[in-house]
Amino acid sequence: MSQLQPLIQLQQTTEPLLNVQEMQFWLDKAVAWGQADSPKTQKDTGLHLSRLSSYLQHLLTHINNTSSTTETMKRLPYLGQFLGRLCWNPYVTADDTSRRLLLQCLFGLYSEHPSSAVERKANQWIRKVLCQLATEEDDAAAQALMKCVGVPPKEYHLKVLRKMVASLQENIGKSCNSLGNINQRCSCDSVLATSEACVPLVTCPEAAPLIGALLQRPVTCVRAALSEDFLDALSSAYSSQGLSLEEQAVVSLWYHSLSSLEEAVLSLLESVLPPNTGSTPLTLEQQVAQSLLPKACAQHCSIFLVVNEIFRSVLKQAEGNECVKSLIQTFTSFFLKEVVLLQPQCVSLKTFFPQSPQSLLLPLLTLPSEMPQEAWRHHLNWLSSSLQRLTEEEEEGDGSSGTRGHHKVFEAWFLLVQCAHWVQVTVQLLGTSGHEDCGPLLWLLTFYHHPTNRGHHRALQLVHVREAWDHLRSLFLDLTHPLSVDHLQSMVTLLSPHPQQPSPFPLLILSLLVSFAVFSQQSLSGSTQILQTVVDQSGLVDEAACVLDSLELRLKEGSCLSSVTNRVHLRIKALQNTLTHMHAA
Repeated sequence: MSQLQPLIQLQQTTEPLLNVQEMQFWLDKAVAWGQADSPKTQKDTGLHLSRLSSYLQHLLTHINNTSSTTETMKRLPYLGQFLGRLCWNPYVTADDTSRRLLLQCLFGLYSEHPSSAVERKANQWIRKVLCQLATEEDDAAAQALMKCVGVPPKEYHLKVLRKMVASLQENIGKSCNSLGNINQRCSCDSVLATSEACVPLVTCPEAAPLIGALLQRPVTCVRAALSEDFLDALSSAYSSQGLSLEEQAVVSLWYHSLSSLEEAVLSLLESVLPPNTGSTPLTLEQQVAQSLLPKACAQHCSIFLVVNEIFRSVLKQAEGNECVKSLIQTFTSFFLKEVVLLQPQCVSLKTFFPQSPQSLLLPLLTLPSEMPQEAWRHHLNWLSSSLQRLTEEEEEGDGSSGTRGHHKVFEAWFLLVQCAHWVQVTVQLLGTSGHEDCGPLLWLLTFYHHPTNRGHHRALQLVHVREAWDHLRSLFLDLTHPLSVDHLQSMVTLLSPHPQQPSPFPLLILSLLVSFAVFSQQSLSGSTQILQTVVDQSGLVDEAACVLDSLELRLKEGSCLSSVTNRVHLRIKALQNTLTHMHAA
């Protein structure tokens, strides 16, 4: 009993919250229960559980009303020994109420930011106790209890784990009380300790409800932070498919863990690169949708900004990579759909695109299906002239102003890549345009494929694009005479890059070729012959099939003239069949 003297002296000098004799009584009981394992001890433990729960509740109130763990341990130096003895006693922890209160006392003593050796040591001890309660380590008293009640070890430990998870989940569900007494502990303090306790449990199915509750708990208090070790363990288990989380829990994991979010985005990028993986526009859409990233971005602007920055960085390094551009466009399309579903809770679109030229933002984000089809050409002409002004400002600037101009042009192009539905409409309209109104559309298409104007070759690129468009127009407008072999050969030549002079990207010319084949008034047999001959000799059969698949998906989304929808659909199917047979051959 002499070891209780410092405790008694401290209690006499502080507020009369705890009765000294009662504290001494319960410490004696804890010592006695731990030193003997007999029917008499078991019976005595059972008889005192109700009173013990009441005392633990009283003790918890005292802990919560003390400003720090250091202060608590000064007043109650043997508190750790008392709680530890109870935690190692399976007859005590088997009781729901006692176990819940013991856990709450431990969480009350856990320091989010330990400021002394006492608090650091207490944190280490608490983590050890929590792990011991959740694992299947051999314990003589526990083995005796299992033998007494006839419960197999695995079943016993699973039941203890489930009850522990339920208690922890109930504890973290309490509302924040940090706005009260500044010296009073906040209920959010238990969140960090709980997440620490979950580190060894992240792959246990029984812990899934608690993990989900921790991840999705509203962050209303600075004390409600989750342990970095917990987030790292979750990220590792989830990426290795050792952990199954509900959709919303995955979104919350990305919100809390930057490394986990970055890994998810890079995984999506790797799934579409390199381009020879056999990915089609349809499979790309499925991969993006299954990734959950568009939904997460719509719910949390901070997630979207991170994802967008990764896309921006990759695009700067792979300006001409069509797979990357297709991924970014598809991702943005799904993101915008998720934003619509969240309205009016979702924040303004301007918040998601802080670096984009604001004058271009809404015009580009507007879908073709959201405006009359008669307005498409005027809308595209306006976009083209606006982008031309930006590029002219860049070329006229020098020094720091030139750097700012380049940044503005890149951000405008990046937004155009994200909203490439307007580029697809441009290609469609060029398949039915006359000479008098094709200039702005050809410039917009050239800018999309050749944005940085390296070597000041954009003007020359535009000349080659117009040359290709003229060739295609003459081919597909010739409805009566046999197809010109020279014209067909010139198209094959244009689709092949020349080292002596800058050449348009083959996909630009190929997209125009497919557009004419689908939308022009040339007969289906004539269009099929042109497409078949050119793509066969240029070796672009697979690429042409991909362009057709993208066009078909856009058709289903309403980005095609309704008056020709049925005709276009039939022509696409016929051309797809032709390319499929060519690929098989």
